[in-house]
Amino acid sequence: MFPNFVDAVVDLEEVDSDIKETILEVGAKTGFVPAVFTKLALRPDEFRAFFQYHNALMNREGGLSKKEREMIVVVTSAENNCLYCVVAHGAILRIYAKDSTISDQIATNYRLAELTIRERAICDFAVKVATSADSITEDDYDACYGAGLNDDEIWDIGAISAMFAMSNRLAGFTQLKPNKEFYTMGRKY
Repeated sequence: MFPNFVDAVVDLEEVDSDIKETILEVGAKTGFVPAVFTKLALRPDEFRAFFQYHNALMNREGGLSKKEREMIVVVTSAENNCLYCVVAHGAILRIYAKDSTISDQIATNYRLAELTIRERAICDFAVKVATSADSITEDDYDACYGAGLNDDEIWDIGAISAMFAMSNRLAGFTQLKPNKEFYTMGRKY
């Protein structure tokens, strides 16, 4: 038997006002409310902490581009078999990249995707953080430096990979399913 939280739906009239405001803003901006917001709203303190850290990493000025940040989420989520994050962030990646196929390529096999040397280095390092961070060596950092990445960008790759490893597991054990709207976003360019 699944626990109650698997099928639970948050009642917006019962959530704290700051959380309700966030959910309504996202819904107004996107035209729908991504399921991760209503799922995490079941745990208000975790909702706030999660989205504060998410925004600190994903909306940070400078360093990696928004496209590169979303590539990290898609490639690591694919490694972690997280359907929700691959589909949701794949849609965002398609929009930032203005490329209707990039997220499918990265999620399926980024090694065969049409990526720049820098993008491939980002994906290589992100996957290593997601799958075996304890085996990172000086050679891994040298590969990043060789692709033109700096210390700040390498930190971002690692932090985004680590944060989404946690996110992938939250989505997994809560059986979080992607909103249907994500599947078609950014498909026509």
